[in-house]
Amino acid sequence: MAPNGKALLMTDKYDTGMTVRRSVLGDAHVDRAEAAKTDFDLPFQTLITEGAWGTVWASDNITRRERSMLTLALLAATGNFEEIPMHIRACARTGATKTDVQEAFQHVAIYAGVPKANHAIKLAKQTWSEMEENS
Repeated sequence: MAPNGKALLMTDKYDTGMTVRRSVLGDAHVDRAEAAKTDFDLPFQTLITEGAWGTVWASDNITRRERSMLTLALLAATGNFEEIPMHIRACARTGATKTDVQEAFQHVAIYAGVPKANHAIKLAKQTWSEMEENS
């Protein structure tokens, strides 16, 4: 239910967003996120599914590989480190390579600061190590 008591309608953007989200992040991640969803965060989850995944990530104007690089660089540059591991794991589905990520973080170092890039690199290395251990 929406805050006004009316049922939230699932839109084409929502359906597209959920398809893209699953494609990029994987079913297991999305299933965990969906299971954790509550009435409190339902409007927010709908917003990001429609906006981020159903609009931005669904656009075919640039590749998903390029989107991964941009997303990782922006997360690092703005200090939003919590989502970097999730997007490093997504690179396996988007085609962004370790070299691509390295290049993105080098841009971060020059334009947003070495400490931010350094921390992002640390998180990427940890995530890739975990991925290799679990494969």
